[in-house]
Amino acid sequence: MRVSNEWNDYECIDAGNGEKLERWGNVIFRRPDPQAMWITEYNDAWNHCDGFYHRSKSGGGYWDFKKELPDFWTIQYKDLTFKVSPTNFKHTGLFPEQATNWDFMMEKIRGAKRPIKVLNLFAYTGGATMACSKAGAVEVVHVDASKGMNEWAKENMHLCGLDDHKIRFIVDDCLKFVEREARRGHKYDAIVMDPPSYGRGPNGEMWKFEHNLDHLIKACLSILSEKPLFFLINSYTTGISSTVLYNILKTSLEPIYGGVIDAGEVGLPITRNHLILPCGIYGRWQSND
Repeated sequence: MRVSNEWNDYECIDAGNGEKLERWGNVIFRRPDPQAMWITEYNDAWNHCDGFYHRSKSGGGYWDFKKELPDFWTIQYKDLTFKVSPTNFKHTGLFPEQATNWDFMMEKIRGAKRPIKVLNLFAYTGGATMACSKAGAVEVVHVDASKGMNEWAKENMHLCGLDDHKIRFIVDDCLKFVEREARRGHKYDAIVMDPPSYGRGPNGEMWKFEHNLDHLIKACLSILSEKPLFFLINSYTTGISSTVLYNILKTSLEPIYGGVIDAGEVGLPITRNHLILPCGIYGRWQSND
């Protein structure tokens, strides 16, 4: 388990009964979380949240705000600054458990002592994009099918003070983009991806994790440089074990590049009882350098 335990502006205060109580800066949210399956005793903190996301029996849900909140605010992780804003789908624009992966990528890039070009697929609002650029990547190519998420990522770029860094924001289907990059002869030293369970590209392209991931990995192999630095897969797909990601990297990258493979869960520490809230899985390949 890789735990993101170096936050100051974010805190998982409590979790259980299918919910979590979180602090985002000075704002307290109560949101559903299917991983928090254990029993916890509700205390006053749960009743004094600033926003409560209620699930609807017919699907989706809605926010119940206890006080007026700004449209957005910012939180910091080390030297990174991100925009936070509650969305209609319960999300806030940031997955704080990914901080452990940001740390990994930043350490690898800073220690490489050579120019590193990074491709971030299914890049969302750009947490990994900003981490890699801040660490000194000579170029980060940020690809997401959602124009709105790309615009949010651009705001994060401004907040992180990275306007003078080379970051390309691409609205495209990730698989089609990788295949075009291969035809163009473009190469990357590091690839990070967060493929969804299901999704559609900007032109209606269908994505299904278990059907399309292998094709995408094979396509990515054709655009890796001769000396790649790392390859990171993150997933929130229910029912997929981290061992699957380990095996994918073991059979695809290791025969070509050697290196070291690590896979497991990412999680967040729970302040109230010192338990860990599991939040997803990862698989990392890294060079021996």
